[in-house]
Amino acid sequence: MSLRRLGWGLVAVLSVGTAWGQSTPSSPKDESKPVPSTTPGVTPPVLESKPKTVENNPLLTQKQEDELLGDEQNILKFVSNDTQLAIKKPVKSQFLSREQVNKELREKFDEDKGNKRMQRSELVLKKFGLLDQDFHLRPFLLTLLTEQIAGFYDNKKKTMNLLNWVDIEEQKPVMAHELTHALQDQYVDLDKWQDPEPENVAKNVGEDNLHIRTDEAGTVREAVLEGQAMVSFADKMLHDNGFGNKTLKDVPEIGEKLTSSAGDMGDSPVLARAPLILQQALLFPYTSGLQFEQAVLIAGGVPKAFKGMLDSPPNSTMEILHPQKYLSHVQAPVMLLPDIHPTLKAAGYEPYDVGVMGELDVRMTVELFGGKPIADALAPAWDGGIYYAAQRSAASDADKATTASIAMLYLSRWKNEDSARSFMRVFEEELPRQYNGLKRRNADEQSTDERVYTTREGDVLLVQHGNTVWVSEGFDLAMARKLQAQVESAQGSGPMRVASAVSSEQRAVSRQNVPRGELMEGLVGMFAEMGVMRAGLR
Repeated sequence: MSLRRLGWGLVAVLSVGTAWGQSTPSSPKDESKPVPSTTPGVTPPVLESKPKTVENNPLLTQKQEDELLGDEQNILKFVSNDTQLAIKKPVKSQFLSREQVNKELREKFDEDKGNKRMQRSELVLKKFGLLDQDFHLRPFLLTLLTEQIAGFYDNKKKTMNLLNWVDIEEQKPVMAHELTHALQDQYVDLDKWQDPEPENVAKNVGEDNLHIRTDEAGTVREAVLEGQAMVSFADKMLHDNGFGNKTLKDVPEIGEKLTSSAGDMGDSPVLARAPLILQQALLFPYTSGLQFEQAVLIAGGVPKAFKGMLDSPPNSTMEILHPQKYLSHVQAPVMLLPDIHPTLKAAGYEPYDVGVMGELDVRMTVELFGGKPIADALAPAWDGGIYYAAQRSAASDADKATTASIAMLYLSRWKNEDSARSFMRVFEEELPRQYNGLKRRNADEQSTDERVYTTREGDVLLVQHGNTVWVSEGFDLAMARKLQAQVESAQGSGPMRVASAVSSEQRAVSRQNVPRGELMEGLVGMFAEMGVMRAGLR
């Protein structure tokens, strides 16, 4: 699922919302909140609460900027030693003002390419019920990024950009985070490795399924990149606080502390009022990415956690959320999409979006619709999911700017019937909040496992069939049943497919023809490319 990225080569770095205690290993600064350690003789540093707003931070002096830039080579060498990623060339660096960052943000948002992606993303998110109909994505994202961004590595200009309003105490670990991205770029060429968004729509069933097999690649790769940078961030903090050569592998409690603190938004008022999908998309690469990298680091050491991940990254959010599945080579199941293009064309629809509903998407959707406890219980029972959005060809330009022009199908599979039934119930209970004037049509339902509704945007059909749940929104009932028969029948033939890596040949086809999904994946990519977020580095 993806709200596709805006295409920046910016990898996020947010300023730290908490400060690390400056205590020595034997004398923690805040003894009222000790952090247990499994390493004999080592007490991890304690993160002290230190609420900040970037607006109140004094600007760095020219002398401070010069001193920090002068220390870049030492930090780069530290990061190279920490990650075992070689320094192949110098890294350019500079300081930017808030005005310069805001100007660049607005220019990127105002590009035609960015505007089109933004509109497409917003409509699909609203059709799924993940954003309210009256929510305006573009202005909110500008405000959110202005609050959160504190630096970024530009992988097109090969430059580390530091911000002159970030507190001096936070600059060096932020530099370690961003210089990790620079070394990743020198190892794999991030502009290609991150798999930029293709421009055109899928033309046939082969292109649909190529995209579905590789749909979550962007999300998981961002999690790998940010997870690795978070390891360097933590190791630099340990080094600067007197822990010598101790690393996150030696003191894993630090990773747990960082991830558990990431949800604290007390000093981030814009993020605190953001829709859940934006919060989760922003935090996922830092929290789940760090947890994943830490698990691989403990199991396989630095070579496996860094070069190994860049050489052979995971392919699904399931692997990120459950690192042992990656380590055990368990890949996520992928459902098939039959050739529905002729059916859609005959009914007056054109392709708009296609993608996977992965475990991360399901977890976030269920949490939004039903609450976190239900999401925690249901998400591990996910066993595959695909969606397809189409737009009415005859819709006016005004209608094409609204969800009324969009029709959507979604098939999910679960590990048991109880989980499928629970998911359908959660999805159905959200419909009244999504559609005004929702009316149930019991007479059109063919079994107790069906729900048929009338809305102002067309019919809605929900069906639980064994361990699968079918959702159709916007298509008329006859069309919905026809598509259901086609899509469900395609799941019963051939071996189970799994998420797969993207070959260079597939990527070339993908960039030319396949529409990237417009939901969770692109949100993750967009945030990660625009800078490390304050909320991710607590």
